[in-house]
Amino acid sequence: MTTTASWDAFEDLRSAQDELMRMSRMPTQWLNQFGPHFGTGNVNQAWVPAVDITERKDAYLVTAELPGVGLSDLEVTFTDGLLTMQGERHTAGDAPADDKVHRAERRYGAFRRSIALPSHVQADKIEATTQDGVLRILVPKSQEVRAKHIQVHPGRAKTAVTATAGKNGG
Repeated sequence: MTTTASWDAFEDLRSAQDELMRMSRMPTQWLNQFGPHFGTGNVNQAWVPAVDITERKDAYLVTAELPGVGLSDLEVTFTDGLLTMQGERHTAGDAPADDKVHRAERRYGAFRRSIALPSHVQADKIEATTQDGVLRILVPKSQEVRAKHIQVHPGRAKTAVTATAGKNGG
């Protein structure tokens, strides 16, 4: 008779992940004993949305992941070269209070992200749109700072022609 033992290939990975999550919460729990605002930052901050910043020839594009954040809970401002996104993501309330939660990885609460932008932007033409939990902020550059295309012509440089003409003509 053959005995078969089942083995979960991902059990070690899940155990390691659980241990890392437990260890990452330890500093927060330790600092909380000194008060909610002890240290360099607010340890009560639940989450910070991921942000990408790309540059185009005519604008900067700021993209932020904000799943579950409604328009009424979102504010975007631009003051003194600082683009700020702030708002709040509320708990979904999926599970009844008497349900046992085995894993809770989603984060909720207030957030605030500020990004310093160059001074050569057109603040009055900034546009923000959101779709499918993604916020896109288009920040146009001023006309005078956009790269200008300079045509390159074949031939000798003018300084070399002028120098040669001066020697032969004089």
